[in-house]
Amino acid sequence: MAEITAKMVAELREATGLGMMECKKALVEAEGDIKKAEEILRIKSGAKAGKVAGRTAAEGAIAQCVSADGKIGALVEVNCETDFVAKDEGFVALTKAVAQAIAANDIADVEALASVKLASGETIEEARKALISKIGENITVRRFVRFQTADSLAVYLHGSKIGVMVEFAGGDEQLGKDVAMHIAASKPVCVSKDEVPADLLDKERTIYAAQAAESGKPADIIAKMVEGRITKYLAEVTLLGQPFVKNPDQTVEKLLAEKKASVKRFQMFVVGEGIEKKVVDFAAEVAAAAKV
Repeated sequence: MAEITAKMVAELREATGLGMMECKKALVEAEGDIKKAEEILRIKSGAKAGKVAGRTAAEGAIAQCVSADGKIGALVEVNCETDFVAKDEGFVALTKAVAQAIAANDIADVEALASVKLASGETIEEARKALISKIGENITVRRFVRFQTADSLAVYLHGSKIGVMVEFAGGDEQLGKDVAMHIAASKPVCVSKDEVPADLLDKERTIYAAQAAESGKPADIIAKMVEGRITKYLAEVTLLGQPFVKNPDQTVEKLLAEKKASVKRFQMFVVGEGIEKKVVDFAAEVAAAAKV
């Protein structure tokens, strides 16, 4: 059997980006044949990706890409298990590459996205599994949105944890950025009160009615109290009704009217939003391990 030298291990590690012990074991299995060892690692990489697939990935990053003419934009959330990995160069590069691929291709859903090729020539799924193999954490492309318009697009990223894309008409580039930033800060549900989901409105009305009933006031007064609360709620959750973050004395609706502009739609992603994170009690784990 060929001697497995440190140089061979280093060479294989450089080619695959995997750990030293994994590379050494593959070389032993391949009897010193580096090419064969690389094939073994590629096969095992897929298995490794499968092993971590069930683990919760609630950290991650938001990435964006807007075409040169500003008419097509993409926003994507890619998740991992820890914030440490979310800052890894390879992970950041993958999120940006995925955003670019979405902007360049009209893709139906996340499932279809897997087979789309990146600029590197590999598919998104191949790149995802390769990074899982290298890092050892579950990585998933959770969701994305792609806007195509004849008007204008604006994107705002708050670090890498909140991303907003806005389609708007009229105004200028700065207005678009200001509105996108406002959305990130104030988190409206939709653009106008006409777009508020009926079930959400019904839920709020039921809550307000129950609260007002405790006042003991006549039914007609209670009805007016409920509608007053609903009016206030609509102003709080709609973009047009909210006070503009840069000038709270002015609503976003008045700002847009002043600039002769309108917002057609927007999308906001917050990393990990809606994902139930596993809470780990490290003290309990240590105590159990020590059998205290």
